[in-house]
Amino acid sequence: MKNPQTEKSIPNFHLHYIDHSITTYHHKPKPLMAFFFPSFLFLIFFLLQQPLFSTATLHGSSLFKSQLITQLDSSSKNNNATPTTYFEVTKSIDLPKTNPCSYLVLQQDFGYTYGKPPFLANYTPPFNCPSQKFSKIVLEWKATCKGRQFDRIFGVWLSGVEIFRSCTAEPRTNGIVWTVKKDITRYYSLLMMKNQILAVYMGNLVDSTYTGIYHVELFIHFYPAEEMYSDYKRNLDYSYEAFDSRADLILPISRNMPLNDGLWFEVENSTDVQSKEFEIPQNAYRAVLEIYVSFHENDEFWYGNPPNDYIRANNLTDTSGNGAFREVVVSVDDVVVGAVWPFTVIYTGGVNPLLWRPISGIGSFDLPSYDIEITPFLGKILDGNTHKISFSVTNALNVWYIDANLHLWLDEKSIKTEGKLLKYSSLPLSFSLMTNFTGIDGSFVTNASRSITLTGWVKSSYGNITTKSALGLSYSNYMVEGNGGNLQNVDQIIYFNETVDVVMPSSSVQSLESFKKFLLLLHSDNVDKGDESYASISNVTLGFDDKRVKTSKNGSSASSTENMQKAQGHILVKGQIVVSGVGSTQQVYKYKDNSFCYSRNISSSNYTIHYDKVSDSCPRSTLSHLPFSFGKFRSVPARRVSLASHLGDVKDGV
Repeated sequence: MKNPQTEKSIPNFHLHYIDHSITTYHHKPKPLMAFFFPSFLFLIFFLLQQPLFSTATLHGSSLFKSQLITQLDSSSKNNNATPTTYFEVTKSIDLPKTNPCSYLVLQQDFGYTYGKPPFLANYTPPFNCPSQKFSKIVLEWKATCKGRQFDRIFGVWLSGVEIFRSCTAEPRTNGIVWTVKKDITRYYSLLMMKNQILAVYMGNLVDSTYTGIYHVELFIHFYPAEEMYSDYKRNLDYSYEAFDSRADLILPISRNMPLNDGLWFEVENSTDVQSKEFEIPQNAYRAVLEIYVSFHENDEFWYGNPPNDYIRANNLTDTSGNGAFREVVVSVDDVVVGAVWPFTVIYTGGVNPLLWRPISGIGSFDLPSYDIEITPFLGKILDGNTHKISFSVTNALNVWYIDANLHLWLDEKSIKTEGKLLKYSSLPLSFSLMTNFTGIDGSFVTNASRSITLTGWVKSSYGNITTKSALGLSYSNYMVEGNGGNLQNVDQIIYFNETVDVVMPSSSVQSLESFKKFLLLLHSDNVDKGDESYASISNVTLGFDDKRVKTSKNGSSASSTENMQKAQGHILVKGQIVVSGVGSTQQVYKYKDNSFCYSRNISSSNYTIHYDKVSDSCPRSTLSHLPFSFGKFRSVPARRVSLASHLGDVKDGV
């Protein structure tokens, strides 16, 4: 993800593709990536089977800072060609059978916007809509671009509350188009307020080389509730629903305008702490902190960063370090209340941009946010005074963009609630690092774990309700540097588990359990081909597994999402010119809950879709096996790929 300020001052760790009828590209070197192997012994066996290479050092410290150059072939331009459609694979939004009231909030061209204020638009909900009760509200981002441009991070804020963060697609000569739809119903109370300011920031740079201007339309669609839903909602109005209701107030934990940048905080190093003061209404009875996170520049590929001892020993002055572990630590009044170990989003220019055309990397078009239940802590902040929320990133390098939204539920029948923190447990981070290297070749094993538990009660018109929030995190990263620094393998997995239990005055319990698994498997290898040329091969496996079980007075429900991408690509570089290349991606997405199933199995190579199988039917056996347990990701050994590469196990489902 490029920051225009540093495009000429720091190493470029992207591959930027220039469309020359799939013949010539512009290559922005990246830290070498890696691929997963199921066991340590298998990985060692794989390394021993590598062919003997030339003694020429292709990578070492030099490839981290080298920059390949290409020239745009004007003869390849075809202004009449159909733009290519890019997309991220996900399930469609469950919409009511009503006609939406649609609102074009912003129509804007993002040319040279870096270092300039966000674009602003007046916002008021559509009060001319026949119904003012909406069961679903959807943000729709439509954009086109043509020419040459890096991927750019951008965000959308409403009255300082971030509602959408995304990465742009990288354009090609004939143009591209992409659309993202996001369910933003959780921001209902905010979206129904009049006379607000919507801000959109995208730091783009346009010059004679990078010509791409992003043409954007931003819509919000309001779907009136069906009558059946309205009756159901009325029955919930005066009952306590721990997990089925929306917040009454959302406070922004972001930077204040005016700004010549996004509203996110910038965390630049491991000692940098960014904070925002806030004050909450004294009748709050529940609080959830929603965190937005993205990583860029020297930490865009933090999961492939070697330890500092290795960097110093090999005098790698331009290599990003601090090891391969990062965590976002969230504090309230300097007390740690939660942590985020983020999913490793790979942006559209990452590793090899041909991998993400037209299928974008998981999370790249709609970056995830992360919820932290801080209701047990309410007793500490219901005093009417000003308090502070802070963010830091363990081992951070420049730069992380972080902000948050504080979702609050208010007791309309009381002026003041009261609460008390009963129990707090936050053990220090458990961390270990084992290194084994000789010269520039070696291996590194990093493990970490953390647990945070909060228990507290809040007394409101609903009675005295006790909430316990328990967060458990574990992390493992195994990295190998080989072949004189020309080969790198990374095998990383994160477990991100959270349980919230709510004990009612009747002693009944409502609970929400969330079990997430984030998988990243990367392999990169450079081979000397002689005649001042080399081949670069990269394989990527990226996926997550998300299981949720909810129990309330209305019964229990469960959902499961499994999302897995496998991508393979290679390029041939002569001198500083990429003369050929290919990228292939296969993805299987599966979702199921108590009443709905969705799956999509898709494959592409060099802009061409080879197959696309979609199903929204549930096998009879599916619903009888809830709740779910974790399945195992299957790994595929790294291998060289061809234009017709297909992974059979992916095609058949993961």
